[in-house]
Amino acid sequence: MRILVTGGAGFIGSAYVRRLLTGAEPELAVDTVTVLDAYTYAGTEGALDPVRADPRLRIVRGDVRDAALVDATVAGHDTVVHFAAESHVDRSITGAADFVTTNVVGTQTLLDAALRHGVRRYLQVSTDEVYGSIATGAWTERAPLAPSSPYSASKAAGDLLALAQHRTHGLDVVVTRGANTYGPYQYPEKIVPRFVTNLLDGHDVPLYGDGGNVRDWLHVDDHCHGIALAQAHGRPGRVYHLGGGAELTNRELTARLLDACDASWDRVRPVADRKGHDRRYALDCATTHRELGWTPTVDLDHGLAATVDWYRAHRAWWEPLTPPR
Repeated sequence: MRILVTGGAGFIGSAYVRRLLTGAEPELAVDTVTVLDAYTYAGTEGALDPVRADPRLRIVRGDVRDAALVDATVAGHDTVVHFAAESHVDRSITGAADFVTTNVVGTQTLLDAALRHGVRRYLQVSTDEVYGSIATGAWTERAPLAPSSPYSASKAAGDLLALAQHRTHGLDVVVTRGANTYGPYQYPEKIVPRFVTNLLDGHDVPLYGDGGNVRDWLHVDDHCHGIALAQAHGRPGRVYHLGGGAELTNRELTARLLDACDASWDRVRPVADRKGHDRRYALDCATTHRELGWTPTVDLDHGLAATVDWYRAHRAWWEPLTPPR
């Protein structure tokens, strides 16, 4: 199988590539893996170092908005797994243009090339944020999309474009929507690595509003395994949910990270709440469990502890990425 992974130098994309090339996903027989990544701030060289010497890996530096490059890169691949995206909500609130061009125009550019070259499977990696906020219960795959931020709106648009290509042209499209994901090599602007790196360096951490916003947490290895199962066995035109089954308020998450970093609550600095901040996300994963046999296996306590240990041991990776504080 010849797989193109866009955004394969980013957090989840690089974990997926590492798992493909180390045999962690036996459902997928890999001949070659091509990474297409623009290496913007969130795509890092070190994330692929563990598999860089593998002769099956090819890295192409480029942008999914570059139609000529995308066309040339997609040619010859059986499968496209599309991770590449602008993904930070705060950045989308202060500047939405890059999110629209990358997550919408870039996705359409990739879809066009996939159609031209007869790609056998196109997998769109998305987010639970496309549904907006839910007070109780959990979203099924049939829930209406109601995104709250420019980021989630642009991801929802990309999902709809991909599914439309399936309905209109018969492109074999599968969409996965994952919960908040954590683990090694996550760029230190998201809450877990930001809090951990701040605390390890003796700095304060910012907690939005009352800290009562609820998120479901999923380890990156579980997320990637779900994507691999959807790639191997998912039904065309279907959406599959990947939730961690581990809901915490941001305040509860903060408490766990403080404890893991041997820090106290005097290191927490309350800040004004994010504009349009969704209160709670939750995914109903029954279809994914039933059709793909997927269930998360990494316990949150162990996963967070291992993640903190990883950041402790890999200062050389994250210290150059953190802004002056």
